[in-house]
Amino acid sequence: MRTFVIGDIHGGLLALEQVMKRAQVTTQDTLIFLGDYVDGWSQSPQVIEYLMDLKSKQNCVCIRGNHDELLLSWFKNKTEDVDETLWFKHGGEATVLAYEKLSPEKKQLHIAFLESLEDYYLDDQNRLFVHAGFTNLNGVKHEFFPKLFYWDRTLWEMALSLDPNLKSDHALYPKRFTLYKEIYIGHTPVTRIGETIPVQKANVWNVDTGAAFKGPLTILNVDTKEFWQSEPLNELYSSEKGRN
Repeated sequence: MRTFVIGDIHGGLLALEQVMKRAQVTTQDTLIFLGDYVDGWSQSPQVIEYLMDLKSKQNCVCIRGNHDELLLSWFKNKTEDVDETLWFKHGGEATVLAYEKLSPEKKQLHIAFLESLEDYYLDDQNRLFVHAGFTNLNGVKHEFFPKLFYWDRTLWEMALSLDPNLKSDHALYPKRFTLYKEIYIGHTPVTRIGETIPVQKANVWNVDTGAAFKGPLTILNVDTKEFWQSEPLNELYSSEKGRN
């Protein structure tokens, strides 16, 4: 049995199907999805359907991303939580158009799925999986602002800027990095630093390889660090813009 972590999908069902096939995932494997299943490419509802089906067959952990929360707020008419104009510019429009084709009954099932998403997952080896990050110096169980689990960028920014020669027992070493064996995140594409494969800084692994834009989707074996990728999503959805 293997444990895989999967980066931000953003409505790219074709890419998700590719990485599942390329990694030869079986029902004996555990799958940890880091969130942002929607917004970008045209198949957001189909991605959620795929995940719901997977959860019925094998051990899956589905973490909440900021785009998933935006969609849930839109479904519930929480207009104060969604700047619709801004959301549409960042992939929301494709999602709303795709959901116009679904029945009210299907939409209710998807709402229930979005409500069931987890803020984070901590495994039995003290490895943390979270969409974006956290800010409390005592860890995720003490976070005062749960929205930061799917909006925070400071954890990744700190990992990027950290002097690699600084030892973990140094007084200046960030305490957040000492709390967990490893931390797996998405949210901030590594394409922003010119990469298209998972990037490790300190003990933080960023698995968002830019699938919302012109990068591939990535699935990574948590134990061996072997990974598989889809074709770039702008090639799989050549007639669409995604979030480009």
